[in-house]
Amino acid sequence: MELKDFNTQNIIENVRKDSIAEELGIEKGDIILSVNDNQINDIIEYKYHISDDYVKMEILKPNNEVWELEIEKEYDEDIGIEFTNPLIDKAKSCKNKCVFCFIDQLPKGMRKTLYFKDDDSRLSFLQGNFITLTNMSDEEIDRIVRYRISPINISVHTTDPELRIKMLNNKNAGKLHERLKKLNEANIDMNCQIVLCPGINDGKHLDKTIDDLFEFYPNISSVAIVPVGLTKYREGLFDLEIFNNESAGELLDYIEEKQKGFIKKIGSKFVFASDEFFILDGREIPSYNEYEGFPQIENGVGLVRKFKEEIERTLDDINIKGEKTKTYTIATGVLAYEFMKEVAELVTDKIGDIEINVAKIKNKFFGDSITVVGLITGQDLIEQLKDTHIGDGLIISSAMLRSGEEVFLDDMTVSDIEKALSTKIYISNNDGKKFVELFLNLRGEKFE
Repeated sequence: MELKDFNTQNIIENVRKDSIAEELGIEKGDIILSVNDNQINDIIEYKYHISDDYVKMEILKPNNEVWELEIEKEYDEDIGIEFTNPLIDKAKSCKNKCVFCFIDQLPKGMRKTLYFKDDDSRLSFLQGNFITLTNMSDEEIDRIVRYRISPINISVHTTDPELRIKMLNNKNAGKLHERLKKLNEANIDMNCQIVLCPGINDGKHLDKTIDDLFEFYPNISSVAIVPVGLTKYREGLFDLEIFNNESAGELLDYIEEKQKGFIKKIGSKFVFASDEFFILDGREIPSYNEYEGFPQIENGVGLVRKFKEEIERTLDDINIKGEKTKTYTIATGVLAYEFMKEVAELVTDKIGDIEINVAKIKNKFFGDSITVVGLITGQDLIEQLKDTHIGDGLIISSAMLRSGEEVFLDDMTVSDIEKALSTKIYISNNDGKKFVELFLNLRGEKFE
């Protein structure tokens, strides 16, 4: 292979400390030319070829010197390299025009990256993203099988070929069953998602979809049902409805009956409803063990229960008394407001010298029908909190921010909000233990 042929995206961004790569003298800025005589075109090929217990690697150093390395290690042991581009390739874009697509409901003028729709099996494997299988050639499906890209997360929505073509606006969407069958025969692990649109893919269509997917159990190990989300920016788009208290309750009744049947057959619920349905209906969230290890936590299935359980376990050995000297405000969405009030009370009952207020932030940016915390924008925070007593700091969820950055969907930064509200912002993630530790740290005016 000539130097001009290598993938210019194979640039090493980081070498982890005390790793095999560090011991070999591999450094940031080096470029991988080949692994086991194979040119590396993306992260999947890299992970596949690097998994062997004996690896040959060619490295191009910044001074154009080529190093030939021989590596002996444990099978599947990582050598500690991270790339400038995690995919080592361009992400593949989605060619669907789904009737419920959230990106199509974004207002104009936002940053360009928000309008990019990915539909990439590599991101499904690496980051848990969901793919539709519609934008892939047969060769790409074969590649999933060859490189054992497993598990993958699949957006199904319906197994009815004609309805799926209509919902996804893609003539290839009707090939779902044959592709699921091929992945099943190769024992590829799959999790499936159904975005449920009232009057479109519910009722008899939903029943058939769940039963069709169950044919591929246990390789399809779980199915999540999530409600469609609609913003106020839907002019010219397909006419859809959202779930209300009554329809959410009816859906949960149906799911519970399906779960009873699956438990009798396989000892697993198989199909799960997202937390939004329970909160809409005012129904109690199922117990911790009923979520069977939380296989669909990314879809908001059991997120509330897991978070609360982690908080309660962390608080078990804590009992701090004292006069309330610090006050903090938690900003949350309409959907989670009552739950976060309950959580705040749990914390203050055990950490008695702090006070926690919860602020309900209505989504004016995307519209009142959007109630989840992850879509709250910076400008809504400012507008709705500017005249309130925040206290000693504002606590927000990391779900509001772009991954790895302190930037909201409307491009406002955490620093912008701090300046506008004259307060310190503390960022909390969905880990209940760390949520409690945040308040313990704040008691000592220390935040890590």
